[in-house]
Amino acid sequence: MAVGGPPVLVVTRLDDATADEVITELNRRRVPVVRLDPGDFPREVTLSGTFDSIGPGGALATGSRTVDLWNVRSVYWRRPTPYTADRAMDEQTGRWAVEEARYGLGGILAALPGARYLNHPWRNRDAEYKPAQLATAAACGFTVPPTLITNDPGRVRAFTDEHGPVIYKPLRETEYTDDTGRALTVWIEDVTPDQIDRQIRHTAHLFQQRVAKTADIRLTAVGDHLTAVRIDGSPGVDWRRHYDRLTYTSVPVPRR
Repeated sequence: MAVGGPPVLVVTRLDDATADEVITELNRRRVPVVRLDPGDFPREVTLSGTFDSIGPGGALATGSRTVDLWNVRSVYWRRPTPYTADRAMDEQTGRWAVEEARYGLGGILAALPGARYLNHPWRNRDAEYKPAQLATAAACGFTVPPTLITNDPGRVRAFTDEHGPVIYKPLRETEYTDDTGRALTVWIEDVTPDQIDRQIRHTAHLFQQRVAKTADIRLTAVGDHLTAVRIDGSPGVDWRRHYDRLTYTSVPVPRR
């Protein structure tokens, strides 16, 4: 099925409820939509991008849609699954194929002329680094609680003594599964002194002074437009663990 008119390209995995809501609204407004998960490439996705002195061209085909890549009006970049390789490949060849896909398909999806991105994948990548987040927050005038990133157990003990209570945060939401393939999430957790041992030396860890809270706020920025939602009902530090208990209320954004 060929898509007529400039479409919105929604880049995400199949089980993304937020993207489902956005696609439903775009359909209601009769805006053409193409949904794409780069993790389906090349098994279920065919790519033909062309470049010459006149400019770029080409098309991308999923199982149900074909889209002129250079006619995409905007890209809603959400939560695509990682690139994958044919299981018949050996490990080294598989890694090579994945990187070629990342820089080929991924490079094209990040360079669509005239398309508006929410958000551009390279800006998403830059924003995933928590040290950069904390430095930017401080530069913008936000109050940043004392934070330590380290692999030194002694420094963690001293930090906990000085700034307790302390929480642990993963530095990135990295894919993590058990032997059956079931997803395992590393949550934000309170840290107790008896949990601090030499295991900390194996990698970098983030520890932060726990801030007493009344509620959580999710602030969404689209250009200069800010939308805030207050999240109540979470019994712990990480509200994502208790979706069934949460309530959401739109709240005004203070001018300051």
